Amino acid sequence: MTGQNVRWGILGPGGIAATFAADLPLVPGAELAAVGSRSLATAEKFAERYGFARAHGSYAELAADDGVDVVYVATPHAFHLEGALLCVAAGKAVLVEKPITLDLPTAAQLVQAARIRGVFLMEAMWMRLNPAIRRAAELVADGTIGEVSAIHADFGLQGPFEASHRLRNPALGGGALLDLGVYPLHLTHLILGSPATALAWAKLTPERVDENTGILLGYESGAVAALTCSINGNSRNGASITGTDGRIDVPPTFMVPRSITLSRPGRDPELIETPFEGSGYQFEAAEVQRCILAGELESPLLTHETTLEVMALLDALREQIGVSYT
Repeated sequence: MTGQNVRWGILGPGGIAATFAADLPLVPGAELAAVGSRSLATAEKFAERYGFARAHGSYAELAADDGVDVVYVATPHAFHLEGALLCVAAGKAVLVEKPITLDLPTAAQLVQAARIRGVFLMEAMWMRLNPAIRRAAELVADGTIGEVSAIHADFGLQGPFEASHRLRNPALGGGALLDLGVYPLHLTHLILGSPATALAWAKLTPERVDENTGILLGYESGAVAALTCSINGNSRNGASITGTDGRIDVPPTFMVPRSITLSRPGRDPELIETPFEGSGYQFEAAEVQRCILAGELESPLLTHETTLEVMALLDALREQIGVSYT
């Protein structure tokens, strides 16, 4: 690191990496240091387009770059573990695109590797760092809507997708649950924690990944969560948190909101707007930088324990619906 600046590398210059890279200049002190790809030409094109200083034709070269402090791993799900372990072994801090790996054992393996090496690691569940989502969680914690009784959330993409698409490829962790359902699950976990009971049903594609999934979670408090995810229809993509004294509505698209609406009996609904620029990825990048500069190995806003708890839930749900990536 140079002073208060943090030097970023990107591993896997695909679509999500492009959106992240475009937001990095919004973060004070973020230096666009290097890009690593399996193709040098691809890395060079990406570096030129987004203003990165160097391009590498392999992930290993990026991990070995002494001018990089933290690497954003933006490959498809199935390759997160390989890329992240490479960077951890090289002593780099790592931000890994969600879901952090394909299952709990590999997620635990990565967390353990980062702890042993003494480097920062965080899952890139950007929604949990969004200011509007954080404000909703604060209102719940303050008792503004009373005791939470129900959460409803849905995330669906308009299909149909071709059989060759990554969303239908089990070798790439395809299906709605890992790609889309992880958002309603993380929102629910943020508000209610881990459930006492988890039930799921899904329609599977011919490739045996889920294309339409319903999830019902039950909590010791008596709260319930009804969640859906799909790759065969564009649902509302909104969310609501209902309590005994009010409700918080998160507008579409709930994973990247600019505002929330607070409704309470006897009062007019209150629109609460929060700061927002770019595409919303800068908030997670800013938290990574804060942690690195403070010498923290995990973020209190998205701990290793949180990542592992949600991954354990994803594993349990996948087993119920009969989806396997092996």
